[in-house]
Amino acid sequence: MIASLPMYDTPQTASANNKLWQAIRNNYQRGPETLDHEKNLQETWRAPDLVLSQTCGLPYRSGLHRSVQLVGTPDYGVTGCPPGYYRSCIVVRADDSRATFTEFQGARLARNDIGSQSGWAAILEHARALDAEFQFDDDIVETGCHAESARTVAKGIADIAAVDAVTWKILRRDDPAAARLRVLEETRPTPGLPFIAGKKENAPALFDAIKQAIATLGPEDRHCLLLNDIVFIPRSAYLEIPLP
Repeated sequence: MIASLPMYDTPQTASANNKLWQAIRNNYQRGPETLDHEKNLQETWRAPDLVLSQTCGLPYRSGLHRSVQLVGTPDYGVTGCPPGYYRSCIVVRADDSRATFTEFQGARLARNDIGSQSGWAAILEHARALDAEFQFDDDIVETGCHAESARTVAKGIADIAAVDAVTWKILRRDDPAAARLRVLEETRPTPGLPFIAGKKENAPALFDAIKQAIATLGPEDRHCLLLNDIVFIPRSAYLEIPLP
């Protein structure tokens, strides 16, 4: 059996995530003894013995929804968003004199993954809504994770990146590179990163187990994870968002 909570799993949050999983497992009465912090995400999400994981909205709606169950969506209390929703912060260097997004026409983008809602689909939609002809430099820097996208911009290797609002808050707290960046603009809210389960699992029971686990998690660990609650956002709300 496999369980993972990979979306906001950092050296600083790993201990709190482990405690959250132990509480979920105790409530659900099923699952591996420990979280997996290492496996490839695509393999984990499609594993036949998956108990619980968390995914991004884009891979979920682009095909993953056919092979997993939607359990619920964590609510991180993102400012300006309904419960369970989030948005991307478009970050640039603090000393970059450009004041609006459209001034970054032709700029070099740092992208965590082409399969990312918050790091790619959101900023692409934001660009097209402002200017149908807007384009980034063809030489996009592929970074592998939001934190590395932020560091890539801070170092001057790229000019701009989209970082999801929860990650941005974690980076401002835990990563010195964030001090060299500023938020240029924010994208529109979309449903947050959902918890998913394998087809054999009891999704409603998992929802209840997670809700109870969050409620009983210590205040320091909840603060570490920025986690308020779990809500249910229907599958249709994810699937109605256009693919990039």
